[in-house]
Amino acid sequence: MAKADPALEQEYQRLQAEDDAAQAEIQKWKSENARFKATGKGLSDEDLDKHIRDSRQKVRKAYERFIARYPNYAEAHLTFGSFLSEIEDEAGAQAQWEKALQIDPKMAVAYNNLAGIYTERGDFKRASEYFSRAIALNPSDGSFYHNFGDSTYVLRKAVMAQDGLNEQQVFARALSLYSNAFRLDPTNYLFASDLAQTYYALTPLPFETALHAWTNTLAIAQTENQRELASIHLARLKMLSGRLAEARAHLAGVTNQECLQLKSNLLARIVERENAPKAETPPAADGAKKE
Repeated sequence: MAKADPALEQEYQRLQAEDDAAQAEIQKWKSENARFKATGKGLSDEDLDKHIRDSRQKVRKAYERFIARYPNYAEAHLTFGSFLSEIEDEAGAQAQWEKALQIDPKMAVAYNNLAGIYTERGDFKRASEYFSRAIALNPSDGSFYHNFGDSTYVLRKAVMAQDGLNEQQVFARALSLYSNAFRLDPTNYLFASDLAQTYYALTPLPFETALHAWTNTLAIAQTENQRELASIHLARLKMLSGRLAEARAHLAGVTNQECLQLKSNLLARIVERENAPKAETPPAADGAKKE
């Protein structure tokens, strides 16, 4: 049935609303139960898990009923696959995404999702094929490049064996993919931070380029935790390049509890460098001027 069918669209929107409401309710149960358990109340883990399973089973049945009525609606197979992936039914998710592609071979998101499954299985050849198809179909979606970059970085040994590259060449390829993702979505903190992180893998470490990348990341940070993590990385790079006072300055504003251990560890390393014996300046050759 065509996607433009108003009745189908309305029913599909209701299905999505039911899925979203169930997800929100589950998150509420988890947070409330954690709060209650802290006071000696709340459900046991077993009882909470049962509530969650029952809620998800209702949503699963709703998807199955919808697909039974509209078996050729590719979008429903796509979202049902995502639901199954969230509940860790990988085989079920794969079957739904493959069905979506049978119906609509130009569904780029389905290729991207299947590539993720092949990445988890360590099958870089298939992952690469599917990420490439997703990008060819929708080259403006930064998430496809980002996910391909993750796959390349994590499965770098497979990439080396498959394409005859050394590790540094694979890191460069991942860096290019992350760079494309950030170029397409320059306000995405995850894209910016993963791009900046990858510079640490390069030998030698390109300090100025990495500093520029972390400066960009800091500029688009939306939360205190994001800002402070970027500041810690800037401090780390300044320390590694011998700019210890600047490194301390970056750490001065780090106060978030989640970042304090990282700050403490980095400060200890800065102190070690500050207290390290200074290398003696070798005598100047005859006629040479000491500066």
